[in-house]
This record gives sequence, C-alpha cells and structure tokens, in this order.
Amino acid sequence: MPNGQWYPPEWPARIRALASGELTAVTPRRAATVMLLRDDPSGPGAASPAVHMLRRRTSMAFAGGAYAYPGGGVDPRDDDLLVRWAGPSLESWAQRLGVGTAAEAQAVVCAAVRETYEEAGVLLAGPSAGTVVSDTTGADWEADREALVARELSFAGFLDRRGLVLRSDLLAAWARWITPAFEPRRYDTWFFVAALPEGQRTRNASTEADRTVWISPGEAADGYDRGELLMMPPTVATLRALRPYGTAGEALKAAESQDLAPVLAEARMEGDELVLTWPGHEEFTKHVPAGDGPAPASPAATPGGGPV
Repeated sequence: MPNGQWYPPEWPARIRALASGELTAVTPRRAATVMLLRDDPSGPGAASPAVHMLRRRTSMAFAGGAYAYPGGGVDPRDDDLLVRWAGPSLESWAQRLGVGTAAEAQAVVCAAVRETYEEAGVLLAGPSAGTVVSDTTGADWEADREALVARELSFAGFLDRRGLVLRSDLLAAWARWITPAFEPRRYDTWFFVAALPEGQRTRNASTEADRTVWISPGEAADGYDRGELLMMPPTVATLRALRPYGTAGEALKAAESQDLAPVLAEARMEGDELVLTWPGHEEFTKHVPAGDGPAPASPAATPGGGPV
C-alpha cells in the first residue's frame, strides 16, 4: 500500500530543468513552524502527548490536503524592531539556530510564536518572564490577531500594545528543513516544539486549513504509512522523532539534543531514472522515470505557498 507522501507531478520536469540550467533556484525564505503538544492521558495513544495539526485546504496549490503544523514566513520587521523578550538570550538562540546574528534569531523565534497565535489562537507570551496569558478569546484579541495576519501590526507592536513579553523559554528548537532547490517557492524552516499553555485552547484560525486535530505522533505517522494522511517529508520525520516521548515535558527536554543541521533534498540521474533523496531520511527516496512530469510552472503560477 502506498504511503501518504506528498509528491507533485511537476517535480521531475523541474528537476531536469534545474539540472540543465533552464531553471534558476530561488533563495529560500526564512520560516518557522511549531509542534504544539499537550498531555492527554485519557485520549487514544495516551502513552505519548498529542500534537496539534492542521489540514491544508485541497484548493491550495502548495501541498493541498496535506497535514502540517502551524507556521509561516518571517516578518522582516522582526529583524529590526526591539521585541519584549524573556527566556534564553538572543545570542544563545542564534547559536542554537545556526544563524549569524541576534536579530536573525529574534526574527525566527518571533515567526514561530506569531504564526502559532495567528493559525491556532495560542500565544506563548505573558505579562512577565514567569507568566503566560491564559485566555486569548474575545473581540479585542481577534482584532489584534487579524491585524497581525494582515501585517498591519508588527509582532513587537502587538506585544507592546498588550504589555506582554515573548516567552522564548516555552519553545525549543527541534529540526531545520529547506525546501528543495527545484521548488518555485522555497522556505528555510525551523521546527520548534512547545507545550500548550494552561488555560489556552487551540482553534482553526487559519484561512489555509479546513480542519485541525489533536493526534498522537504515532497515530499520525501510522495514518501516513497506511496512505490515509497526506504529509510532506519534514512532517513525517518530525512525527517519528516525537514518537518515543511520553509527555510534552520529555519532548521539550529531548529537543536540546536534536540535530539542527539543515536537511535539503538532492536529485541525481541514475541511468534512465531520476532519484530524489533527503539525506539522512532514506524512507523518502523516490525513483522516477526521467521522462515523467509536465513542464515546470513559474513561481507566479503556484499561489498558496507555505513552509515545508
């Protein structure tokens, strides 16, 4: 039975075009995504925490119908504006994330926290370094969330308006994946793990998703293996990596030892086949007849992109 690996039919043609010089790789945009966890002793798969996932609308050109985590691109303003901050220093975050400056680290962490709020209604921030908001419902909160989504309000401005500090200590970096060079929309995406704050609850606040679920990593990975849940390789790989941990706290602790070396797909010719691999993740290897696939589309023709 085939698994649920997302594999666009235009990839072989794009790989050939890149190899021949007809296609130029675009620079990846920085992005972040968060594996939001909660302990659920009474639920199915209770030996492990549940992870919050959303299903991208089937109408989306990029990974339509695929299950993913809340996430999105960096707002360039987060490099420049001073963000109210709590937790590990920006310098230590820069070292952990493998970026060159404190400003870059701030922008990536801000993207993780902001996108979780924009798409799931969960906010990893509080009035002080030792507190976290417990309720983000209400018309005033929704107005601010919509202003963030529309980029009418910077995340720094949002925190200032609310008198909040970003709780970077509630996040831990887990992995880093870069969209393949032959894709028209590319993302350099950091994957984070975080526990659902007490008193907060998730909701489907994303216009790109048609449903959300809380599901154990093992159950989600099994659904992929059976071909029932469509996913991209980074999603499956991170689900499998989360599977051994019995609680959200255990997973957060384990994040300290996770390798953040970027994972980037590679394509090569072997005889009459195109071979697509993700180094270190052999299960995603694809062997494709070299003549398969339609002509590559331009980036303008593929709306609805998102992080890997």
